[in-house]
Amino acid sequence: MTFALEGLETRPAQVWGSVRLVPLVRDEPVPHLRLHRKAYEEPVSVVDVGDGSAYVSFVPHAFVATWADGDQAPAASYGTRLLERDTAAAPPRMPVRLTRRMARKAGKDRLRFLPLHLAVEGYLALHFGGPEIVWEEWSRRAVARGLSPRCEESYLGLHVRGLGDALRIFEIHPGQCGVLVYVADALASAFVTPHPDDYRALHATLVEDLFGELIYNYGLLGVPAGDLSAGIDGAGIASLHDLRAAASRRRDEWAAFHDEVMAGDLFDEDGTSQRVQRLHGFELSRFLPSFGLRKENHIGETITGEDGRVAYLKTYRLSDSQVRRGHLLTRLAAHAWRLDATAAALGIGEAALALRLERAGFGHLLRQDVLDHYRAQARRARLSPLS
Repeated sequence: MTFALEGLETRPAQVWGSVRLVPLVRDEPVPHLRLHRKAYEEPVSVVDVGDGSAYVSFVPHAFVATWADGDQAPAASYGTRLLERDTAAAPPRMPVRLTRRMARKAGKDRLRFLPLHLAVEGYLALHFGGPEIVWEEWSRRAVARGLSPRCEESYLGLHVRGLGDALRIFEIHPGQCGVLVYVADALASAFVTPHPDDYRALHATLVEDLFGELIYNYGLLGVPAGDLSAGIDGAGIASLHDLRAAASRRRDEWAAFHDEVMAGDLFDEDGTSQRVQRLHGFELSRFLPSFGLRKENHIGETITGEDGRVAYLKTYRLSDSQVRRGHLLTRLAAHAWRLDATAAALGIGEAALALRLERAGFGHLLRQDVLDHYRAQARRARLSPLS
């Protein structure tokens, strides 16, 4: 990927407990593009992703879906109920909003999309069809249904301890068009808008964003963010001008350290990106990392101009378990879903790979007799005496 935060300058961080917010400031707004929030009264959104399948952005406490009387508007019932087929009285229910696509044109000069849902859908759809070649190890379910259904757990920013307070307490810098959020000094997310007024209007919506298990747990632990402040040496300072120059140098040093070290793994050079929509010279895209183990992996979505400059950005940091699942799927796909070839590439045995697939939640993709064989093989290897 070639995304870069050119045109955005890093300002001194603001710290509240374990939460560190790093403001991003533009000298000039990105012309010809603005963002605004559209809030829906209905809490449930079902999105047609365009291939006959649907994406539900929030699932209520219900298992029964029904069509409301009269206007035929879709609705979901509160709770699970058993009803006679011809029962006249419908159970209490809540409206469900149907949206045609993840991102679609809402007019000749407007594009509507669900923040972060593009990125999450891209991760969930990773090799969704399952094995492309029917090798003997894969089950009928793997061939017929692939990775369906596929689900992942996330947490609202409201549930990340300290984030709501930090957003409420900290000031918004003049010209601020974005922020990088850290929890216990782990980069949690990045958010960039084209105009300072857009950011000011959307600043509070960060508590409605999705955060992974790692960030949620770091918030629960409440580990304070590290003290990265650097004092100013008083030697050689004889005037206000000298003090301003020293403060400016410290600010530049902090920005360089942050951009190169703390946020250095935000974009993965070996990752992939996909264009989703184009409108008046701007491109809406989503990106996936290379799923390298023991490193940061971020998914996200961007709007870039014709000059390649990022006008909009929102990212989501994957947890270690999500990275492992993505790593396994990409390695299997790279080796035509052959267990022996994939295991050799990973430097492990086939039995170890099969058990790793099971631990990652993909055990149902293997035939039961094949999985049992690999379990027995691994058990024998553990019980055999050391040579």
